[in-house]
Amino acid sequence: MQVFRGFRHPGVAPACALTIGNFDGVHRGHQAMLALLQTEARQRGLPSCVLTFEPHPRDYFAALTKKPDLAPARIGTLRDKLSELAACGVAQTIVLPFDGRLASQSPEEFIQNVLVDGLGARYVLVGDDFRFGAKRAGDYAMLDAAGDARGFDVARMNSYEVHGLRVSSSAVREALAEGRMADAQTLLGRPYAISGHVVHGRKLGRALGASAPGKDDGFRTLNLRFKHWKPAASGIFAVLVHGLADKPLPGVANLGVRPSLDANDVNAGRVLLETHCLEWPSHLGSEGAYGKIVRVELLHKLHDELRYTSLEALTAGIAKDGRDARAFFASTHAQHHAEVHRQTTRDRI
Repeated sequence: MQVFRGFRHPGVAPACALTIGNFDGVHRGHQAMLALLQTEARQRGLPSCVLTFEPHPRDYFAALTKKPDLAPARIGTLRDKLSELAACGVAQTIVLPFDGRLASQSPEEFIQNVLVDGLGARYVLVGDDFRFGAKRAGDYAMLDAAGDARGFDVARMNSYEVHGLRVSSSAVREALAEGRMADAQTLLGRPYAISGHVVHGRKLGRALGASAPGKDDGFRTLNLRFKHWKPAASGIFAVLVHGLADKPLPGVANLGVRPSLDANDVNAGRVLLETHCLEWPSHLGSEGAYGKIVRVELLHKLHDELRYTSLEALTAGIAKDGRDARAFFASTHAQHHAEVHRQTTRDRI
C-alpha cells in the first residue's frame, strides 16, 4: 500500500475508488466497507483509496477551543491504522492534515478541491452517518447530487452489526475503557494490539526483582510509545508479544503514564506501553530488543494503573501482576484443551 501525506504528490493515482473516514481501530464495520470498496474498485479498473485525517478532526477542535474532553480517546496509532488498512488490501491511503484551512472549506469546496481535483474520485463510498465540510454542513444527499453533476458515483453503506450490536469506533472505545477485551476483540475481528519500535526507558525494571544486587535480570520491559495523549485503553494487562521470537511470548504490560515514577523519567508525560515478557528470549540479552518492531496484543485486563509508594511496593506489585498473568494464560490453555476434548468427543459420537 502506498501512503501519502496530502494528495499533491506525483505518485498519487490520477483516478480512484474512494472512501473517507477516520478509521480509528479499523474495526469490522470498517473492514466490511473496505471489502465493498475493493469490489467496486476492481469492477471499475481503479485503485482503491482511503482518505483519512491526522489529527482527528475532533482533536483539532478540542485543541482550538481548549476543551480536551472534546477529543475522542484514540484506539490505534497512525502506524497501526495504516498497517490494518494495508492488510485489507487498500492500494493507497491519503493522510490529509486536518488544519484550519481544511476545517473552513465549505462542502462544495471540499468536493471540488479534494475529491475531484485532488483525488480524481470516480466512485465514493461513505458511511450512513457521513458529514463533511465546514460546520459539518455536507451530508450524503449533497454528495450524491454533486456526484451526478460532476460525473462520479456515490454509495452509502449502512451500519454493520454483530449479534445485534452496531459496530463503531465508539463501541470499541467503550469496551476498551471498561476493560472488556473480549468484546473489543469481537468488534475488531482480532485481538486489540499496539505496535511500534522498542525505545529506551530508565532501565529501572531490570533492577527491580533482580536475583542479586547489581544484576539486571529483573523485570526487563519493552517500551513502546503510544503517540496520542488519550489512549482508549489503560491499565495492566495480560498480553502476547509478537516479533521477538518464533512464537508469541506471554507477558504483562502497563499502558498509561506510570504514576509511580518521577518527572525525571526519560518518557515522562508520554503514554507508554511497558511490557514484561514472562519468558524473556535469552538470545536478546539485556539490550537486544531496542529498535525492533513488536506487536503487543492486550488480551485481558488485570486492573487499573496503581500508584505505589516505594520501589519495594512497586516490585511486589509487578511480581503479583506476573503471577496473575500466568494464571490467566494457564486458565486459557486449560479451556482450549477442554474445548478440543469436547470437539473430539462430539466427532466420535
